Amino acid sequence: MAKDSKPHALSQSQCWIILATAFLGWAFAGVHMSITGLVMRVGVADLAPTGWEEKVIGQWFGFLVCAFLFGAAVGGYVFGFVGDRMGRARAMAISILCYSVFSGVTYFAQSPTQLLVLRFLTCMGIGGMWPNGIALVSEAWPNISRPFLAGAIGTAANVGIFVFALLTVFVHVTPDDWRWTMLVGTSPVVLALFAFFAVPESPKWLDLRDRQTADSSIAGAEKASMYEIFQQPLLKTTLVGIMLGAVPLFGGWGVSNWGTAWASEAGDKPATKADAPAEQPAVAGQPAAKPDPALKSWTVIYRSLPGSFSSLLGGALAFWLGRKRSYLILCVCALICTQILFRAESPHTDTFKYATMGLGFFSGFFFGWLPLCLPEMFPTRVRSTGAGVSFNFGRILTGIGILVSAYALRAMFEGNYATVGQISGFVYVIGMVVIIFAPDTSKSLLEE
Repeated sequence: MAKDSKPHALSQSQCWIILATAFLGWAFAGVHMSITGLVMRVGVADLAPTGWEEKVIGQWFGFLVCAFLFGAAVGGYVFGFVGDRMGRARAMAISILCYSVFSGVTYFAQSPTQLLVLRFLTCMGIGGMWPNGIALVSEAWPNISRPFLAGAIGTAANVGIFVFALLTVFVHVTPDDWRWTMLVGTSPVVLALFAFFAVPESPKWLDLRDRQTADSSIAGAEKASMYEIFQQPLLKTTLVGIMLGAVPLFGGWGVSNWGTAWASEAGDKPATKADAPAEQPAVAGQPAAKPDPALKSWTVIYRSLPGSFSSLLGGALAFWLGRKRSYLILCVCALICTQILFRAESPHTDTFKYATMGLGFFSGFFFGWLPLCLPEMFPTRVRSTGAGVSFNFGRILTGIGILVSAYALRAMFEGNYATVGQISGFVYVIGMVVIIFAPDTSKSLLEE
């Protein structure tokens, strides 16, 4: 991609630098997603006062998932706005620095409350990474490449989730040994510094800034505003975008993570005759199988590995089948998988394993679909803000849903993760309805 007459055109090498940095930034965000699912429950178990029962620990796990979601939502608003005002590349670098530094500080947490607050601050950076990363990549590369690029960014998080989960298969995360994972989470600080000094800015954003500088009337008309996306003519688009982001987010955090928590609980204690795996059946008169602290890690691997491949193809699926049809089909398939998963006898069974893989496969497509389709819905001046609000307001709705689920887990279902997950899975029905009202952006070229 040679430079042309445009004043801010990028070279091919600069485009690849942008893509590689955004991919790694979102992959390390995926590591933190994996940390939330695999580490937070055992972290609470370590820091909790003596006498806390499993249903209380499970409730706090729900609170920590909400800290992730609310923190990411706030970060999406704040850093998305920074990206529209100060540049995508700079805001992306600040976001990576945020989640790296606060992860390191979490190493020293001494109570569940401290863990909760620090998780919120860490995840602000994750929320800021997404809108700026996808806006920067979408605006830097030619339109013909966008389905592939959306898939590449979408799969990055699943790669991070998978790699960290695989690591914890060999280095177990237990209530006695979990703090080392916070040091893993702080390692991207090097990437943040690279992004500050080596990643070029979006040419579309630079062109818009130059026009604003040259003409004060344009500046007044085109300056990014957080409120603009909640006013006509963008209000309907924003509300639909929020719901389109909320459904797969709740599916991942408000449904799948209850499966991980269920596996974490089951792995902390010896397997009984009822839930022993088929290849190692429990025999009367013999000791039950030993606890399996890696069971939760394998659960995340079963979900993230197929999701890594499907999210890579999410943008292509939307291109081939159409934005609306592909979203509807994915909701139907994910709903079926959730109902099978949470009706399994236990996390030790093959039914749980294969349903988890199916849910990971179908839900993974959403995270290649969203980076392609959400930016298409907004003009350049508010693209980062619009995509960020759509994705991150969905996190707020998801967080509210998980808070309700967490209280229900303790008050109504006596710590039964399967029942909560089964009921939560019906969120995909909402997605089937919302997609009917979504605009068709199949022919969008990210024009003004």
